[in-house]
Amino acid sequence: MTGGGTQRVGIIGWPLGHTLSPAMHRAAFQALGMTDWRYDALPIPPDQLGSHLRQLRDEGGYRGLNVTIPLKEVVLPFVEADETAAALGAVNTIDFRTKGGHNTDVGGLLADLAAHELHLPRRRTLVLGAGGAARAAVYALAQAGAVLAMHNRTVARAERLIAELGAQVELLQAQELATWRPQLVVNCTSVGMMKEGEPRATEQSPWPAGVPIPTMMTVYDMVYRPARTKLMAQVEAQGGRGISGLGMLVQQGALSFAIWTGREAPVEVMRAAAERDLYGGGEA
Repeated sequence: MTGGGTQRVGIIGWPLGHTLSPAMHRAAFQALGMTDWRYDALPIPPDQLGSHLRQLRDEGGYRGLNVTIPLKEVVLPFVEADETAAALGAVNTIDFRTKGGHNTDVGGLLADLAAHELHLPRRRTLVLGAGGAARAAVYALAQAGAVLAMHNRTVARAERLIAELGAQVELLQAQELATWRPQLVVNCTSVGMMKEGEPRATEQSPWPAGVPIPTMMTVYDMVYRPARTKLMAQVEAQGGRGISGLGMLVQQGALSFAIWTGREAPVEVMRAAAERDLYGGGEA
């Protein structure tokens, strides 16, 4: 028990849709006997963000929030961003006690890669995509000392990301991917993700058609639904290793948990809850 009445945290986004965060955090609270904590899903339109944040903090008694799309950038003027969040231009965790804005995606990715015993210094690592997830991945992997390359269909967007982060990243065309011979590929696109109303979406892969897939490499796919993507299957067929990005979601949530509560999160409990909520009785 934490004492002092109900301790509220939650997640904001618009539209919020289905999120795994409530299931993960509620399971963590239960496992640690924190029965006076609750986690809520709070859809907030971007044009009403400021007033809602003040209400949640001052009247709702919320200790902190997770932030998801499209509010990660919009929330910046309302918080004091830490070094990582400022560098990425995106916040995914707010601590109302300090007005702190944090981005735990970087730490979440590095924690999950470490959990899979992937040694990053000098590892040849290819990042696919150039959106917000790719920005966090490049920032994290550069800090860890990986040798980086990037591929994105829109070259200008990738060039802008590299310039804004000031990272040492080689920009590759599709035909160069195989000859560059990455040891690790991090898919930061949504290609291959299960989508409502698009039954064939999971048959897609972000790896360019006709480009050979190097043997014995590892792919870390931030897509976690389905649990085994086409890209993972392609890499495994070449003797490589496929890793789902669900662990990154869990690890970044665990870091948010620690910020709010001051306690170490029960990561395995949170992962089990996420898997139950996402896959039900089996993997989808």
